Parts: sequence; C-alpha cells; structure tokens
Amino acid sequence: MASKTATRAAHGRVTAPGVESPERIRNVVLVGPCGAGKTTLLEQLLAASGAITHPGSVGDGTTVSDSDPVEVAQQRSVFLAAGRLRHGDVLMNLLDAPGFADFVGEVRAGLRAADGALFVVSAADSLDESTVALWEECVALQMPRAVVVNRLDAPLADLAGAVRACREAFGDRGGNAVVARYLPDAADPTRLVDLLASEVPEVAAERAELIEAIIAESEDEQLLDSYLDGDQLDPALLSADMHKAVARGHFHPVAPVCAATGLGLAELLDLIAAGFPSPTEVAQPAVSQISGEDTEQLRCDPDGPLAGEVVRTWVDPYLGRVALARLFSGTIRPDTPLHVSGHGGESRGHPDHDLDERAATLLGVDLNPVDAAFAGELCVVARLANVETGDTISAQDRPLVIQPWAMPEPLLPIAVRGATRNDEDALAKALGRLLAADPVLRVERNSETGQLVLWCLGEAHADVVLSRLRGNGADIEAEPVRVALRATFTTAAQGHGRHVKQSGGHGQYAICDVLVEPLPRGSGVEFVDKVVGGAVPNQFIGSVEKGARAQLARGVVGSVPVVDVRVSLLDGKAHSVDSSDAAFQAAGALAVRDAAEKGKPQYLQPVDAVEITVTDDHIGAVLSDLSARRARVTGSEPFESARPGARTVIRAEVPAAELVRYAAALRSLTGGAGVFHRSYLRHDPAPASVAAVAKDDRRDQR
Repeated sequence: MASKTATRAAHGRVTAPGVESPERIRNVVLVGPCGAGKTTLLEQLLAASGAITHPGSVGDGTTVSDSDPVEVAQQRSVFLAAGRLRHGDVLMNLLDAPGFADFVGEVRAGLRAADGALFVVSAADSLDESTVALWEECVALQMPRAVVVNRLDAPLADLAGAVRACREAFGDRGGNAVVARYLPDAADPTRLVDLLASEVPEVAAERAELIEAIIAESEDEQLLDSYLDGDQLDPALLSADMHKAVARGHFHPVAPVCAATGLGLAELLDLIAAGFPSPTEVAQPAVSQISGEDTEQLRCDPDGPLAGEVVRTWVDPYLGRVALARLFSGTIRPDTPLHVSGHGGESRGHPDHDLDERAATLLGVDLNPVDAAFAGELCVVARLANVETGDTISAQDRPLVIQPWAMPEPLLPIAVRGATRNDEDALAKALGRLLAADPVLRVERNSETGQLVLWCLGEAHADVVLSRLRGNGADIEAEPVRVALRATFTTAAQGHGRHVKQSGGHGQYAICDVLVEPLPRGSGVEFVDKVVGGAVPNQFIGSVEKGARAQLARGVVGSVPVVDVRVSLLDGKAHSVDSSDAAFQAAGALAVRDAAEKGKPQYLQPVDAVEITVTDDHIGAVLSDLSARRARVTGSEPFESARPGARTVIRAEVPAAELVRYAAALRSLTGGAGVFHRSYLRHDPAPASVAAVAKDDRRDQR
C-alpha cells in the first residue's frame, strides 16, 4: 500500500488520473497463500500499466519496497499493500493481502476495502488446508472472485492439475463454477487464447465448458436455446453475462499468468475491467448515526453523506499518523472537517471514541496529493491524530459509524514487561500506537498474575508485534505466561489471631478466633459473625472481616488468592483503650493465616471450555493431543458447512495452562485446518506438578 510504495514516489511513478464516476472504478484484493507470487504479480501489473517505471523487490521478492523493516525481517508480506493503475478507461485499485494465516486480520481488511478478489495460487504447489481457509474468508462475504494460476514458469508447474485442484477444492462440491477463461496457446506458449473469442479446435472442449457455465448462470432464457441450436453466440453478450455471474459470487473464471515473464497480465487486466463489479454494483456496509438511531442504507453516491472506513494505519516520519480509507459514500476534500468514530472494539482493548479532527492532508494511494476523493475510491488521509484501523470517517455535521467487520479471535498469549521503569513508560506509549494500527491485537493486564499479556493470532503475529514495539523505542522482555491460580481449604480449620503491642502511649490490642470452612466451587468468600456475649465489640466485627478478606486475597499459599471458603468469627477479646480498627484487621489476618496451617490449602487451576473444529482426518491426532494435555472430552458432533470435506466439532474441558501455546500446536497438528474457541469455565484442583511449579514461581517473585 502507500507505505510500501512511498519510496518509489520520486522514481518515475505516474499518477493515474481521476475518473468521473464510480462505475469506472475496480477495487480488487489479491488473496492467496504464501509463495503464490501475489506481491510480484502486483508489481508486474503496476509496471505493465505504467504506474511504476519498473518492477522492484527486496530479497526474495516478498515486498514491494524496502520501506518496512518488519517485512524485510519476516521475509514475507505482513501488512496490507495497495497500488493504483489505469487500464483503458477503468481505474483499478489493487490491494495485496498477506498469505500467512497469522495475518488474516489484514486479509479481512482488504476484503472490506475491495469489491472483488483475485485468488492467486501457484501452478507448482498443491492446495493445502490453509489455502482453503483463505478461500473460505472470501466465501463468508460472498466476495466476487476469479482464480489466478500463477508461476507457470516454475519447475513442475501443472496448469491443468492446478485448475482441476481448484475446481475440486473451491468449485463443484461447493456448488460454484470454477472454469478456465483463458488458456496458453499450444502453437505459441508466449500468448493466451481467449476462450470466448476463439474457436480453434484445440480448445473446443474448454470453450464449451466455459460457455455452458456462463449459460447456467445467465438470466437470459433464450441463450440456452440458441446454444443448443448451434447458433453463433455473441462474445460481448457472453462477457456481459459472465460479469453478472461473477458479481453474484458463484462463478469463478480462471486466468493463467506468469508474473515473472508477463504472460497473461494484459488478459488479467481485461478480466478485471470486464468481469468484476464496480462499487455501485455491490452492497454497502451497514451504517448508523452515532446515537444508534436512524439507521440508513448507504449508496455509492458521491453526493451522499460522507462515510469511509479506515482499513490500515501506520506512522510516517513526515506525515505523522496516516490512514488508508475506503470511501463508501460522499466526497472528501482537503478542507473537509472530519469526524472519526471507533465503535465495537471495547473487548479488544480499543475503547469507543468519537472525535472531531481538523481538515487533513488528502493523498491518493500513490501518496500524491489529490483535490478530492469520492464514493467508491481508496484514498490516504494523513495528519489525523487519533484515527485507528477500523474507524469510520464522516463529516462533522453528520457523524456516522459503520458497523465494523468481524475480527479473528487472538488466542496466543505473550507476556511482556519493560526492562526498566523508563521502558515501562515507553511500552505504554508504543502499545497505544500499535493498538491503533492492529485491531486484531488484544491487550490484557491480568489482575491476578499482574502480567501484561498481548493476545496474538499466532507466533508470526507475535514476532511482528514484538518487533514493532521494540522499533518504537521500548526495550521489552518476553516472559512465560502465568495462569491465574487460586487456592482453597480442603478441610475446616480454626485459627487464632493475636495482635498485642505496647510501645508507649496507646498500644494495640486485638484477639480473635475464626473457623475457616471450604465451600462449593464458585461460592467466593463468605464471612459470618458468630460471636456471643460481645467478646468482640460490634464496631470491630467489620474490621476482622476486612483483615480476613485482605489476607485471603493476598494468599495463604504463596501469593495465590484463596476462594470458596466461609470465615466464621467465633470469639475474641478487646481492650477498652488499646483496641482499634487497625488492630482487629491485623488480628483477623493472623487468624486466617493460622487456620491455613491446619486446613490443608489446595491449589486450584483455571479450566477452559474449548470447542475445536477440524476435518475428520485430523480427529485422531487432535484427540491424542488433548489427552496429553489432561483434557476431558465432553462430546463431538458434525459441523455443518458448505466447505468441502467432513468436519467435526470436538468439545473438551482443558486446563488453561495447557492452552498457552495451543494456537500454534493446533495449526501444526492440522496443517492450518483446525480452529478453536475457548472460554473460562471454572477452577479445579491442580495436580502436584502444577502446584510445585506455582510454588517456585511465587518464590522467584518474592
């Protein structure tokens, strides 16, 4: 996107001129697995159209430019990228989404900004489960899409096999048509044959398959009769019907390309221009006023109310905070007063916010200044102080909020801390900037363990998060994630608390006897006054309770809080002069600690309810792994899905300590085919091994 192309702005980039109407815009996102060549394809398309003077890359070709050190270090695309080109009278905004599963949040942002998708696969590689999962991201949104088979020059490349694999994985069993639109010319492998326009015998079967698939999706009932009668069909008519079929999301033409040699690039641009929908042909996201009332339906209308959505943010050393936005309605100019709204992110650590911003710097995707951007376009808005990814941009006199897109659930926890106190301050500031740019990341300050936990999608996402934090000046250290252990009593026990001191003037005098009894799980802490005869004056009963509760919260086994007990105050003594609130608080705490030495306290570990969805051929491996994690499987059932291949939902109760790295483990076990969700269930008695580790951890902390 703009941050990737910034370094090329002064090297001959040609800015595509604006267009007069949204009908002449195509917003397309490139989606596909790592290694399919999406970024190289984007570079070559930009170069072939003159948008850049020559294709360029760094290292192994995974980045458009060398402006982002995180991507260079990762050696893969990490962030959403974009480029703009003109093909005939059509302006195309092409987005490049990362292919690795850890960055599916960027994929969803790209799908939100686009009106169609090019699903890029390699002719030399098989389709694995992670590739199918990316296709399912498009299916979930009914995104119009075509299949691009790239890397035809690679060793062992097999175009026919790749098309067949795509049809099996994405098409026939899913009720969709996946058919070739172009094929290499057998007589001249440097060119492609247009199956709608050519009637050469060598491609007759493929041509018939394409035409029949178009007719099956066509609303023209006479088209089938004409075809069966052997009439000559107008290629323009077939192309128009194909455009409608693609827009409905059930027809997926296949285009072979070789980004390295340029084969098929012109045909691919033709396919985007003629086969993909414009912004006016797709449904706009739901929008409402800030109050939540007067919900209105957006239309792709330059004269409508201003409503755009930020799909990526980053910090530029010269422009400050920069946002790539998709405009769904209205027109924005450099002098437009803007309102920024962020809603729906509270659970992820992104509190709702509504702020007016001064007029911002308006740029095109290529970072060149523009006079205006209107509905259907992508633009870059700079110098907005508080904008975050996922925010809505609207006019100050009519503030709106767009319903945010669904974010993936981060399930891999990483605990971090600043190396020094100054680094803790730097970490807080760096996290603020990072949260604004990464809506998937969730930050939690665990009140029981005291750790700062960053919830990520996977190990690669975690590496990027840590790299970006350190790049923002925070010297941070990662540490093992601790689970929130608790403790309870296994038997009833009495405790005696004596706090008597005399040091001149008023002394301190308080004595109390308590009984601590275990309660059922989830009961919390109860306090009961059973004193008779006024042995403990009424004004000090609450003091004993306060001291007892404070001691239980601090812990009687290390520093693990004690839960599910009842503390009964049985007896005590007071002094008419020396007794005080503080003295009885101290005595209550001492009495609880004394009872703990007799009541056989026990560690409790958190247990989560887990739902795992896997293909049936991975069930055995997942169940075996769950057994090794001390899990209790509670049931399973078939998972209803249009996705090819039988899938099953496994339900289990798993100790939280066994789930710390489970996101990475499940991906490895299932080749990316498994997903899971977790939620806190209860605390259960911890085995001796967990208790021993907990004691060591608490000793280290002291």
